[in-house]
Order: sequence, then C-alpha cells, then structure tokens
Amino acid sequence: MDTSSPPRMETLSQGIADKLVRDITSGDLPQGSKISEPELSRRYGIGRGPLREAILRLEGMGLVIRAPHVGARVVTLTRTELSEIFAVREALEGMAARLAAENMTDQELGELEQLLETHAAYIEEHQGQAYIDQNGDYDFHYRIITGSRNQRLIRSLCDELYHLMQMYRKNSGSRTRPEQALFEHQMIFKALKDRDGELAEMLMRRHIGQARREIKQFIEPEQQ
Repeated sequence: MDTSSPPRMETLSQGIADKLVRDITSGDLPQGSKISEPELSRRYGIGRGPLREAILRLEGMGLVIRAPHVGARVVTLTRTELSEIFAVREALEGMAARLAAENMTDQELGELEQLLETHAAYIEEHQGQAYIDQNGDYDFHYRIITGSRNQRLIRSLCDELYHLMQMYRKNSGSRTRPEQALFEHQMIFKALKDRDGELAEMLMRRHIGQARREIKQFIEPEQQ
C-alpha cells in the first residue's frame, strides 16, 4: 500500500514552503518568531495538513527549529553560527568552482560573463547601493554551483545555506563592498574561462574567507 502524500497535498505543501521561505528570508517572519499553525493557516488560506508538511520541510532546511515546551520557531542566527556557515561555504564553494571550471559549457560561461557586465553597470548606476540589493552576488555564486554538476553540492549549498545567508543579509543591515566583490567575481570568472580549476578554487575560497573573517571580527565572546 502506498503511504506517500497524495500529489495534490505534495504540491500544496511545496507551494506553502516556498512562501514561508520568502517570508522568513525577507523578515516578514522575523528570526526567533513563533510559528503559529492557526495564524499561518489563515494567512495563506491553506489547511493544517499541507502547512505541517511545509513546516517540516523548513525544519529540514534549518530555517525552523522545534524545542520541547516551546514549539516551532524561526531560527535565530548567532554570529558564531554565521561564521560556521561561511566556513562550510568556503570549503564547498571552492570545490564547486574547481568542478565548474571543468564542467561549465562555453555557453554557460558566456552567460556568466554577460551577468558580470550587467552587475558592473548596476553598480555604476547605483552608487553606494549594495551588490546584494538585486541578488547579483547570489546569482553569480548560484550559477557556479549549478555549473559544478555535482548534485550533492547543489543541494547542500542552494537548498539550505543560501536561504540562511539571505535571511542574514536582508535583516542584519550588514554592509558589503560591491566594487570589491565585483572585482573578485571577475577574477574567479577569468579562472573559470581559462579552465584553471585550481586557481578558481583558490580565488573562491579567498573571496568567501574574507567575508568570514569580517564576521569573526564582530563575534562577541559567549558567556560560559
């Protein structure tokens, strides 16, 4: 007997999960806020069954946590946890860049070059506005990750870590250096275009490592 969820419920729960992800990463559902099933059921006009399935999906993605006697809440990211996330990104995205240098097609590389040209024009036209404002940073990294052709890397980085990063960036008020980020992206692209996987990995790790070091400078010693 097939005990899996009916296709319609599966589709509904995925749609609600996508809405929850958007509301959490945008800050509409703030860090640490309680997940109220009755409230969300009314908000999204959905039954409790698909909603619970959606919440379980977000628990698997690390966006929602559940504690005894407290219930489900939106995760709260500490600076220490952010440093750990960046450390994982540094290793995995370095690997992704090396594989992308081997596996990205010439067409994909041409599209990546056009993307960087678009980003350069955006930065020039929006002085003082962060690169992340138009998801340029995310898009660049996303294309390289998918270009690695490694499904485990893609799931680890795109299905979990990047949602946590978006939540942090859009709610922390952190400042980025768009010109420097663009320059580093251009250097990574050149290594990819030259099919130099070793250099692409080194440059990607250095690029993300710098962001991790900047976060660590602000980590406060935790109370014993």
